[in-house]
Amino acid sequence: MTLKLELGPEAEARLLAAARARGISLESAAESLLKEALAAPILSTGQLTTEEFHAMLNAIAEGSNKLPNLPTDSFSRESFYEDPLDGGNGLPRR
Repeated sequence: MTLKLELGPEAEARLLAAARARGISLESAAESLLKEALAAPILSTGQLTTEEFHAMLNAIAEGSNKLPNLPTDSFSRESFYEDPLDGGNGLPRR
């Protein structure tokens, strides 16, 4: 299939930059970008399938096995916020 596109100056410059960065022709860059866009999942409804949701969770968790295990009591209000009444020494501010 052959397509003819009218691009604005900004889009044309970005496409040309992408082609140069990849060391390919302008036409090849346009074809590659179109194929990538068509292969991307369409989330127009804002909802994920169960498989997409699990894939997202797995991507988020990737590398988490290298994180340290912290005790639950590490996550207290005091560990995140400084009490405005506490001057840092356990005594109320004056």
